[in-house]
Amino acid sequence: MTIATALILAFSLSMDSFAAALGTGACLRRPGLWEAFRVGACFGGVQLAMPAIGFALGLTFATFVQEVDHWIAFLLLLGVGGKMVWESLFGDEEDEAGGDGDGRTALGALLFTAVATSIDAAAVGVSLAVVDVDIVSICLLIGVVTFGMASGGVLMGRAAGPLLGQRAELIGGLGLIAIGTKILVEHTLGF
Repeated sequence: MTIATALILAFSLSMDSFAAALGTGACLRRPGLWEAFRVGACFGGVQLAMPAIGFALGLTFATFVQEVDHWIAFLLLLGVGGKMVWESLFGDEEDEAGGDGDGRTALGALLFTAVATSIDAAAVGVSLAVVDVDIVSICLLIGVVTFGMASGGVLMGRAAGPLLGQRAELIGGLGLIAIGTKILVEHTLGF
């Protein structure tokens, strides 16, 4: 795999994480650089690990994993996004985006979202198992690119949050549901 192909792959896989981080940044109260790096590290770390996990699974269970990965991603993102939509409409205004009130995202919510947005990276790892690639280098590249994209997404979301007001969590939740639906449609209908 050429470096250009690997970069395209890394940026493609980081788009869902970027969108989720953008929503996170918009929902939190003025997240700082440290929170952006924290979110970036979580998304980047999970995105780094998932292709390696998929690669290992691909060596043994490729057919089964490819048949259900899109459903797993869809259900996880529907759950997280649905919770955000519910809380934006009926929840306590103090508990924005699973935050703890000081501009930070709850670690559990952050990890859950990171895993949900990186299921496709596991599927890519499965497909890489049948190709002659340096999986370590590719995983590192994916992790670094995702770290940068997610960190930037939080900071961009911070700027958009005041413009969106209380609708930020609703928009973020709907965005996660849309990402899950996109993954499901792409895999089931072949788009």
